[in-house]
Amino acid sequence: MSSLTDFIPLLPWIMLGVSAGMLVGAVPGLTGAMVIALVVPLTFSMDEASALALLVSLYTGSVSGGLISATLLKIPGTPAAMITLLDAHPMTEAGRPGRALGLGIGASFIGGILSGIALLFLAGPLAEWSVKLSKFDLFALTAMAMVFIISVAEPGRSGLGKGLISGALGCLAALPGAHPATGDIRYTFGTAEMNDGFNLLPVLIGLFALSQAFVDLAIPGPEKSKSVAAKVDRVRVKLKDWAAQAGNLLRSSVIGTFVGILPGIGANIGSTIAYGVARHSSKNPEKFGKGSEEGLVASESANNATVGGALIPLIALGIPGSVVDAILLGAFILHGLQPGPLLFQNHPGTVYSLITAYLISNIVMVVLMLSSARWIARLAGINRQRLAPCILVCSVVGAYCISNRMFDVWVMVAFGLLGILLQKRRIPMAPFVIGFVLTPIAEKNLSGGLMKSGGSYLPLFQSPFSLACLVLAVVLLVFSLRNAKSPKAI
Repeated sequence: MSSLTDFIPLLPWIMLGVSAGMLVGAVPGLTGAMVIALVVPLTFSMDEASALALLVSLYTGSVSGGLISATLLKIPGTPAAMITLLDAHPMTEAGRPGRALGLGIGASFIGGILSGIALLFLAGPLAEWSVKLSKFDLFALTAMAMVFIISVAEPGRSGLGKGLISGALGCLAALPGAHPATGDIRYTFGTAEMNDGFNLLPVLIGLFALSQAFVDLAIPGPEKSKSVAAKVDRVRVKLKDWAAQAGNLLRSSVIGTFVGILPGIGANIGSTIAYGVARHSSKNPEKFGKGSEEGLVASESANNATVGGALIPLIALGIPGSVVDAILLGAFILHGLQPGPLLFQNHPGTVYSLITAYLISNIVMVVLMLSSARWIARLAGINRQRLAPCILVCSVVGAYCISNRMFDVWVMVAFGLLGILLQKRRIPMAPFVIGFVLTPIAEKNLSGGLMKSGGSYLPLFQSPFSLACLVLAVVLLVFSLRNAKSPKAI
């Protein structure tokens, strides 16, 4: 986009995306991953700039929306809002819901803007640098990313084991179809529709949307709606209060951005780390968990900053940092774009329109949340069983419209049942998605490197970058195994 005039047509899509994302984030049980997976197929007829602006705005809005129900109803609308709840709801119980919302909304905005600035200045140079990487370098980087998602599983033997199982299942699901390097057809069991493997979007819709709809329909008896626990007073916060939180805001936003860049971490981990650092740095650590403004600001600025941070490796390297980024990767591919080193060279206008849309979406978010927070909070009492049929219909339509074939619908149903099984066994789905997305990339780069080296693996260990990535991956895996065996982790 060369001028502001060119960007104006994207504003309605940004406003729609932020609004819808906020509503989804405010309703417990609905996630940004679910709604984005449902919306991606609907963007097929849109131009890529409008489609990506809509999706990244949904991303921004869904992360921010969880603040409202966490503050007023003690219900975290999103996993990242769980840390926010620790101090936001005690402030509501103390008669300060407006101040809690004001601090949370402002911190979300500042965290999002700072990470957007990092995205603007870091994604380009990172892409230019990544062009110089060899096939073996890219394989080692991808391998490290796959190990990273397993290493951040919940502590203990069961957590690590479940992460390994989930990641392995994702890798297996990526194998059917044509070999990414040789083109040989494998593991299709004679089914012609599987020659191209499983389409990413039906897999994601099944795992996140269809499985949740099935679970909601299976809930015995209607859920009782909950009323807003407190009336929202004034949500504006004075400038001097923000000045007192300046160091906390900057530190937490930097932590959130950095955590977002790391593959497989997510906003909930970013907010947890920032919250812990803020508590150790505070002069009043005893107030944390009892209505601390420092804790609230740290959590909200960090979890929004992870959004911009996660977009950096997605755009520059083609590596998704979270489940939502994996879905966005599918959206890029759907519109004929391949995130990675050449994206800036081949489609610079689209890249910068995406970055601009992310920055503008944070501005739209703060305006909408300040003006409508008390009304959005009422959505937390919606009966999810009534939403489930709508989600089912949208899931089927979305899966079918991708390639206009029933095979994708059956794939969605199969992975929806798998999603239910994973939820029942408390197996995380993030490793599955990252494994499913990154396996073809790793396989393609490894095969390309071997063909260039005449079948020798030696260059993989001769390159300083690939060697560093492999060593870090091994260290992460060993560290995770060691923690899993320790008595404290059991």
